[in-house]
Amino acid sequence: MYSFANDYSEGACEKVLSALNQTNYTQSAGYGVDHFCEQAAKVIRKRLEHEDVDIHFITGGTPCNVLAISTLKAHEAVICVESGHINTHETGAVEATGHKILTVKGKNGKITPEEIVNIVKSHGDEHMVKPKMVFLSDATELGTIYLKDELQSIYNTCKELGLYLYLDGARLGNALVATGNDLTLKDICDLTDIFYIGGTKNGALLGEAMVIKNDDLKPDFRYLIKQHCSMLAKGRVIGVQMKALLEDKTYFDNARNANIMAQALKYIFSQFGIKMYIDSPTNQIFPILENTLLEKIKSNYIVTEWAPYDERHTVTRFVCSWATKKSDIQDFYNDLVAYTN
Repeated sequence: MYSFANDYSEGACEKVLSALNQTNYTQSAGYGVDHFCEQAAKVIRKRLEHEDVDIHFITGGTPCNVLAISTLKAHEAVICVESGHINTHETGAVEATGHKILTVKGKNGKITPEEIVNIVKSHGDEHMVKPKMVFLSDATELGTIYLKDELQSIYNTCKELGLYLYLDGARLGNALVATGNDLTLKDICDLTDIFYIGGTKNGALLGEAMVIKNDDLKPDFRYLIKQHCSMLAKGRVIGVQMKALLEDKTYFDNARNANIMAQALKYIFSQFGIKMYIDSPTNQIFPILENTLLEKIKSNYIVTEWAPYDERHTVTRFVCSWATKKSDIQDFYNDLVAYTN
């Protein structure tokens, strides 16, 4: 069974494993204040062209989201699209911290400035929670990406309304190398208050790099990390990996491979007349599959049944990773030929 279920089924890319092996016997301080994390932070600041940001290395995406939103006061809430990860796939982790999630419909997985304004207007006094942060993902949960003018408009709206803008970067690499993208890492930092660079889904064994630009969110963040059980004694493990990924092109090459393989799958589906639920340029694609064909595919492949489309069809998610090979795509094509004959 080959898995197209996610982009973290494999372990880690060779460069990360090599870096971990080479540094394995070097002693260091604990809890993320070691020289490996310092070196990684230096590399990231250079990439961002921002020397004034705080950088913290966190175990995974859900802890990042919880920590970022935990910077809010108890009565403050976060706005996100209905398909946003914090609303759909994190088991109420944000709500468990006491912060309400205010959802909007969004468009193709993306939030709009108009929706943000409407939410703020509809929460006008102390009898309701106070919107204070906007959550978005790039790439989104539907594999779509934000363009620079879209992110600029959202950021401007947040500034006008006194909101923080937080970006979930679990698949940020995939967004930044996607066809049609016009954002850079520097732009992401310029146009958000806090975000993270995802490693878990892009060739690391685990770990993300949280970047805090807004000075209001910096104080006591390490206290939050510890309180939320996210402070690794061996924090070096994440620092070593993030440095290995970002000191050269590895991070972007990993993401580019995942995107190319997924787009090859999308082309294959098109040759069989199979349409996409949404036009995604990244490593997640969503073919609308006839149910009998889906059952045949599931005999050899692990995929995600995203949502029913109609009585005879299901929207299905296929995800490719940094490790997906051309031969894996060719094998799928050969099998699809057999399934459809």
